[in-house]
Amino acid sequence: MTSFLSLAFAGLSATVLLTLSPFTKAQWYESTGHANVQNGDTSAAKSAAIKDAITQALVFSGARVSSVQTLVDGVLMQDQLKISSHGEIQKIELISENKYDNKFAITLRLDIFSQTEQCPQNSFNKFVAVTQSQLVHREHAKMGQIFDVSKAISKNIFTSLQMSKMSAVPIAYYNNAISVDKYFSQQHDYSNAQLEEISSRSNAQYVLLSQITSLSTSDKLNNDYAFWQDEAYERSYNIEFVLFDGTTYEQLWQNSYHTQAIWPFEKTTIVDVNSDRFWQSPYGQSITDINQSVSYDIQAAMACLPTQGKIMHMENSKIVINLGKAHGLKKGQMLSIAHHNYLTDAAGNVMPHTITTLNKIRVEQLYQQTAVAVSIDNKPLPGVQINDVVEIISQDL
Repeated sequence: MTSFLSLAFAGLSATVLLTLSPFTKAQWYESTGHANVQNGDTSAAKSAAIKDAITQALVFSGARVSSVQTLVDGVLMQDQLKISSHGEIQKIELISENKYDNKFAITLRLDIFSQTEQCPQNSFNKFVAVTQSQLVHREHAKMGQIFDVSKAISKNIFTSLQMSKMSAVPIAYYNNAISVDKYFSQQHDYSNAQLEEISSRSNAQYVLLSQITSLSTSDKLNNDYAFWQDEAYERSYNIEFVLFDGTTYEQLWQNSYHTQAIWPFEKTTIVDVNSDRFWQSPYGQSITDINQSVSYDIQAAMACLPTQGKIMHMENSKIVINLGKAHGLKKGQMLSIAHHNYLTDAAGNVMPHTITTLNKIRVEQLYQQTAVAVSIDNKPLPGVQINDVVEIISQDL
């Protein structure tokens, strides 16, 4: 059954596409959405805050969001949230709305129908290394002398992922610059060794790479004859992302984002990209808004990915693995073991390959980032070795 549900409050209307299934179970979720008020447009900020709150609730409930709402004159006219069969909205209630400083916050209560076939992996945390973005055109950073913007933006992406508090947990790996252009080329000439090094050093199974493709500025917006006006330019922000499995080196997700906003600083002003002055400007706020959307898209893309680790040490029937409480493990958790191997194709390309074994282990001792597991029958595990892959066996599988 498909129907439309309307939500109206505070002079703002939203239309939500609702798809119901007879095999659903309703559950209430409460979420708070935030948005910056730009150019005094409170209506647009309300719409953006509603979008943020709805997206948070959907992703947290297990729904997979692949696009966001269309905004027309600051009003949510049509919902274009594409949601998989994991959950749908039945009812939305307004709890509160507040305007503080230059921001708008709306708290919603949503009745979401969760399908019986949810992602069992969503209950376990997946660690993702957030690397430093690469600025493709360094000359684009000349205005404002914002040559450190790559690191600052990567830190902002890390913070957005961290604040979403979902199953994809970010690990900061953005202090040092790395070359990532080969990961975005049509030849897909990936560096498996680099992916493995990042994954190993950060103890994160997944690796997020990005490149900033444009920070270009337009011509000055205000009239040269209006000398009493401050200088203002429009500046773009284009960025591309790609997500890799650091164990298998498989590309899992790729997307690009772009926006533009007013650059309010004078042409010769040197701007500190780590300052509140930059991030609270219209341009900085537009970057934050994009990065928030990026964080939800990454969370949705990773929701059903497995939580995997590696064997770090072996002693008789006891095995030390690099998964622990932080990943959602509990004492008695069952894990499978797979051998990490490589295949070479006709062109000489080396490809990762895993062979799942019949061996299963059970968590006996639990720590924050590690755990000690034993074989089910407490006997030595034949053929199992250090660096073999371990994967959580969900009770729902």
